[in-house]
Amino acid sequence: MSSSVLGSITMGYEPVWDQWRKRIGVRLWLDPESSSAVDANHLIESLQELWPARREICLLHPRAPGLLSDLLEHNVATNIWLEVPHAWLGDALLAGRIRKAHQRGVKLVWGGEPGENPREEEAGWFHTAMLSLTAQDALGALRAALRQSHEGGNHGSRHTQSPVHAGQFYESLASQALVEHALDQQHVRGVAGWPAEEMLYAYRYRQIQPARQVLLDLVHSIDADESLEALEHTMGNEPLLCYRFLRFANSVALGLRNEVSSLRQGLMTLGYSRLRAWLMEQLPHASADTNLDPIRHAMVLRARIMERLADAGVEDDLRREVFLCGVFSQVDLLLGENLGAALHRLPLPGRVASAVVAHTGPYSPWLEVAAALEGRNTKVIREVCRAHQIATDEVNRALLRSLATA
Repeated sequence: MSSSVLGSITMGYEPVWDQWRKRIGVRLWLDPESSSAVDANHLIESLQELWPARREICLLHPRAPGLLSDLLEHNVATNIWLEVPHAWLGDALLAGRIRKAHQRGVKLVWGGEPGENPREEEAGWFHTAMLSLTAQDALGALRAALRQSHEGGNHGSRHTQSPVHAGQFYESLASQALVEHALDQQHVRGVAGWPAEEMLYAYRYRQIQPARQVLLDLVHSIDADESLEALEHTMGNEPLLCYRFLRFANSVALGLRNEVSSLRQGLMTLGYSRLRAWLMEQLPHASADTNLDPIRHAMVLRARIMERLADAGVEDDLRREVFLCGVFSQVDLLLGENLGAALHRLPLPGRVASAVVAHTGPYSPWLEVAAALEGRNTKVIREVCRAHQIATDEVNRALLRSLATA
């Protein structure tokens, strides 16, 4: 039954980040495949079964009033919140269901256009709001951020009033300065999406380094004599480290007889002692910039989704190959160089380069689907899945399971 309901809806996702740049939840765009009703109760059961996000918020954003209306009729888990577009509140029947859902304790999130806020008479129905800034508000926020910096973060000053309000969600913040103002100065609940290109622009004149925390985690794992699988998974959480590790494993200085084309092969070949020594060499130069964490997370999540899509009937070695295809598909953003040239330095199978650079080959459909899921355009997601004849329920299942393990 779970398969049938997951096959009747198209999902896209958008992570939500907190002040520490950790994922506190995911916004799921839900678009019914047709005008026929979606079994809301079984949809909720499927979400809880595949992604039991007890410590995360699962923020559902229905694209159809009928689906929202059905979801409002059910008692959902405390971690499942429903986003209600302001434009739909004019429907008296839907508004009545919203009031009743609020009385039953369902967490509701108001959503509107840039610059809009909930009306006073409706604000009490909602636990919080998903807000966005107009261009004028963004300018006001930047000015407030600058004044707060000059005044030493004195939020009580009447001169530092900001259009960004504490305790709310914000989406589509277009710059690093706005994100830092919202999360670090105004203490908003969370930020949906991440201005990755603008964050990376700050590194245009300097080299990005692997994340310090991942390096420390790997060293601690080696000291605790954890399994090879655990080391492989941890290293896989840092795309730049994966790339540098394969470069190192295939370097002339190391002098290995055979080419190393996977993380697993490299870990087995080097052994724990030599791996630990190499990691310790990386630590003095490692990055502690948490603004890069959401960017790394997005790259790894894409790879995990591809890995799940390839899961059925694929051997472990090929599944690892698919993961590398996903995790290296955007590594040029971290390296600051041409993607084709970067991948050419590694002895990767031709299938990986074909998918990442030429958008062809057996892995290309999985890469295209995983990339499409990162956007809000559910129509494009649906078209990509149909073009590659990948079942909707298979894609949704891969997405939800990847969210549970990422």
